[in-house]
Amino acid sequence: MKRNEKGSTLIEVLVALALLGIISVLFLSSMANSTTARVTADTRVSAKILAESLIDDIKKQEYEPSYDITVPPEFYGYSANLTVQSMANGNIQKLIITIEHLDREVLTLESFKVER
Repeated sequence: MKRNEKGSTLIEVLVALALLGIISVLFLSSMANSTTARVTADTRVSAKILAESLIDDIKKQEYEPSYDITVPPEFYGYSANLTVQSMANGNIQKLIITIEHLDREVLTLESFKVER
């Protein structure tokens, strides 16, 4: 005997709601992960641009035992630490810039400056 069913049973509705909930949680967690990854990537790119800019500024200055660096105001929340190591009879300097964002180290960039 076949019954004509009209509508859904309570179990079917509960299963559909459970599946919808699981799919929603997976979607929202993937959105949160992608947002975190994007913010991290943006922070690293900004830190790299800042470090390269500071290195270029140092290379334009006269050869000195140490250099003053200033983080431009458009890099709010970033700070930079410079380490200068003298090498090869004092004719070459190894420049190490560490960039921090909100007190968390983001990037370290090394370069060299030669006295000419």
